[in-house]
Amino acid sequence: MRRFLQHPLHWVLVFLVTATTVALFRADSVVGQASDPLPKIDKADHKSYTEEIPKAKVKFDMVAVPGGTFLMGSPKDEKGHEADEGPQHAVQVRPFWMGKHEITWDEFDLYQSEKGVDNPEQNEKRLKDNADAITGPTPPYVDKDYGHGHAGHPAICMTQHAAMEYCRWLSEKTGKVYRLPTEAEWEWAARAGTKTAYSFGDDPKALKDYAWYTENSAPSADADNTTHKVGTRKANQWGLHDMYGNVSEWCLDHYKKDYYAELAKQKLSIGPVALPTADRFSHVVRGGSWADDAVKCRSATRRGSDNSWLKDDPQRPQSIWWLTRMDVIGFRVVRAVEEQENLKGLRSKVTRESK
Repeated sequence: MRRFLQHPLHWVLVFLVTATTVALFRADSVVGQASDPLPKIDKADHKSYTEEIPKAKVKFDMVAVPGGTFLMGSPKDEKGHEADEGPQHAVQVRPFWMGKHEITWDEFDLYQSEKGVDNPEQNEKRLKDNADAITGPTPPYVDKDYGHGHAGHPAICMTQHAAMEYCRWLSEKTGKVYRLPTEAEWEWAARAGTKTAYSFGDDPKALKDYAWYTENSAPSADADNTTHKVGTRKANQWGLHDMYGNVSEWCLDHYKKDYYAELAKQKLSIGPVALPTADRFSHVVRGGSWADDAVKCRSATRRGSDNSWLKDDPQRPQSIWWLTRMDVIGFRVVRAVEEQENLKGLRSKVTRESK
């Protein structure tokens, strides 16, 4: 045995075995990165910036969000867990910018003023003259801000179609491509590199510092709960305000209750999105609102829209622009650093004939 250890072939064999083991380990680390400890945050090379809508002197901040890989959804033992939040699955997202807070009336009013129409036929004429024309909202059936605050407050009650058309208008005005976040991008941004129920941990007691929700959204003991000016609660670790509460936020995705089961069949889902179609329902909203309890404001909470959100609209056909019962819905915008192929040129396909 001693002679073998002293033989040159021994050291050759040791080297080969060691090298092979290291190579296999490295290969497994690359192929199996989804099974590595998550989340994994990539180095961000892009910077946050302030966007100014030309000729309007209205500004909003865009926060640089790094790309990375995380477990989307919630574990079964998380307080408030719902079946549509599982199973948890590994997701990879590209870097992007996200609005520091929700779109406010300051911005949305500009769009409505410039592209709004008196009746649906005007939008149809626009599209007949130019298939790429940006359409605008018809007058809302009720007071569009429902008596909530206006200046500095989140814009509310618009449909997902209206939010998507706003993004196209904003893109045209600024020369940068803005859109709604995918559901995966939204949750990644809300978690901000964490894996707890909220970006600040699992205990909802601290939520009052980060969100306007049922416990603190009434301005006084004898007043009703309401929206609040954006950016007045603490930001998460990535500098994003109001990811929880104030208003729930539209995502690009169609809502599918069992969607996560489909994604979990893959070891790693890269940039997943349930692309919107011409169907009006159902689409995903995230983050909870001023009218929700803490468990509805978790990072993993999902909600799908449905036609009851138009119940109070007596118009026939009902508006594709406004939600008469949902003064808890708003949105924020994102901009990809490098857009994924299936989202390039994406626009709403909803029309008055959509169901």
